[in-house]
Amino acid sequence: MTIITVAAVGITAVFLASQLKGMKGEYSFFLSAAAGMFVFFFGMQKLEGILTVIKKIQEEIQLNPVYFSTLMKMVGITYIGEFATGICKDSGHSFLGSQIEIFGKLSILAVSVPVVLALLNTLETFLV
Repeated sequence: MTIITVAAVGITAVFLASQLKGMKGEYSFFLSAAAGMFVFFFGMQKLEGILTVIKKIQEEIQLNPVYFSTLMKMVGITYIGEFATGICKDSGHSFLGSQIEIFGKLSILAVSVPVVLALLNTLETFLV
């Protein structure tokens, strides 16, 4: 599938959800959530191909695996957090969506600590 397919599914879901909103509001939300899940899982499939290429690059330049795993965790946290936030905000629960965003940002900060420490250690060796 391509971006055209995903865009077509998204636009179709929006049009159908708009029509359902006047009759049964909850069906509109469920349709939007289902379309969002479709796009989410399709994106996860694309991510597998990207991971394979990045692992090959990592092997070629002999990058520390900690950096790669940290980067992938950050991408995963961002992707899942944005997805959950979007669902919350679309369903009228903006406060909960904002809390998920804050938690996601804090999670990324916590995951990035080893990289920041490695950077500081590298700088320290150059300065001493």
